[in-house]
Amino acid sequence: MKAVVLEDVCNLEDLKVSNIPIPKIKDGWVLVKVLGFGINRSELILCESEARENYINLPVVPGIECYGKVVDESNSRFQVDDHVVGLMGGMGRSFDGSYEEYVLIPEKNLFKIPKNLVEKLSAEEIAAIPETFFTAYGSLFDCLNIKEDDSLLIRGATSTVGIAAIQLANKLGVTVIATTRTSKRIESLKEFGADYVFIDDNDLSKNILSQFPEGVDKILELVGPLTMKDSFKVLKNQGILCVTGILGGLEYIGQFDPIKDIPNNKYLCSFFSNYPSQEIITDIYDFILENNIRPVISDVFSLDEINKALVISKKNNKLGKIVIKV
Repeated sequence: MKAVVLEDVCNLEDLKVSNIPIPKIKDGWVLVKVLGFGINRSELILCESEARENYINLPVVPGIECYGKVVDESNSRFQVDDHVVGLMGGMGRSFDGSYEEYVLIPEKNLFKIPKNLVEKLSAEEIAAIPETFFTAYGSLFDCLNIKEDDSLLIRGATSTVGIAAIQLANKLGVTVIATTRTSKRIESLKEFGADYVFIDDNDLSKNILSQFPEGVDKILELVGPLTMKDSFKVLKNQGILCVTGILGGLEYIGQFDPIKDIPNNKYLCSFFSNYPSQEIITDIYDFILENNIRPVISDVFSLDEINKALVISKKNNKLGKIVIKV
């Protein structure tokens, strides 16, 4: 079968498709024919630097998510021809991931999707959903406890998770405030469902507080530690800030003092997308179906074009998910 095998850190343009044996089935694992998968920022990091960390099991096939059909269910709860998505739990790092035609996935990391979803959405659209919408949905509903009458600031809204969060919150009736660093993306964010869009210059308080004098109810912080303290300035008392991304490139806050750096009467939490469950995956796809949401896709490539897809993803000059159709 075709597969992308990562032997060591490399330039994205140097990744190639090779031929390797189809994985052999084993107890507790399920063999899936990959129909498509989305490109994620973490896979770029894996290829360019993370591959040399001692927790990466090289050589490895990258890819932290996929959509496909079961071809060998082993002793699992699945059946042959079940439509499934697989994500996280070490996929593409401690064991081979989705950058291949057939992937062997632990039963716990594999989830059935509704049959009517396959009839309504294309394979590319289904493949664009798992990790991105799981992260957005979990951040909004599990962490921020989002409600219909809330005002929600999404900082880093042009990211794939940011766009998904706009779509989800908009269907719930939330007042959605989005940020972008360039004016040319303002209209696109409004088309996705944002009610207000502000240019992010790392100091949002003046513009946002002019529209929301008491601040906003909830904040989805996707830029991360780089702007977290600034985001607190526009959060209402009793409001919640959820840190989900690190788009700003800063992973840690030096000399972080929770007593001083988390303002009185405001709440800080985070969402870590490593623990999906069948219940939440079902909830996500049901919500998408009920609200007629279609994921935003920027490009679709074949597996043979994986290096081109990764290079375009790194440039970060397009809106929407890049999908590989297998």
